Amino acid sequence: MYQQMTNSVEITVRPFYLDEQSEPDNNHYVWGYHVTIHNHSGLTVQLLNRYWRITDGIGQVQEVRGPGVVGEQPVLAPGESFEYTSGCPLSTSSGIMAGFYEMEVDGGERFEATIPTFSLDDPNQQVRLN
Repeated sequence: MYQQMTNSVEITVRPFYLDEQSEPDNNHYVWGYHVTIHNHSGLTVQLLNRYWRITDGIGQVQEVRGPGVVGEQPVLAPGESFEYTSGCPLSTSSGIMAGFYEMEVDGGERFEATIPTFSLDDPNQQVRLN
């Protein structure tokens, strides 16, 4: 589990390997990740946009930008949480994801809530330390 706090908004990510959707013989590996966004502040915040930087095991980078998450732009009152699950395919057996959510506080101020960097690793592959 990976956690990061920005401006009293806590983001927790739990990645997991999807063995049944992966085809290692065809260089196709799939992970899911479960995200919890918890508003610890005293203000209402809304998630407007997302940005992901996905780096595969050989250093190729893909950037993903877009409105909201899973088709929603959730509004979180003080103390509320929002959870969702999504996925990421790669052509390598490992990778790294990082990014941020663009959040807006009641009143219009915006900030980037950092998503903690997390690794995607095929549990069936031997880990090599360099």
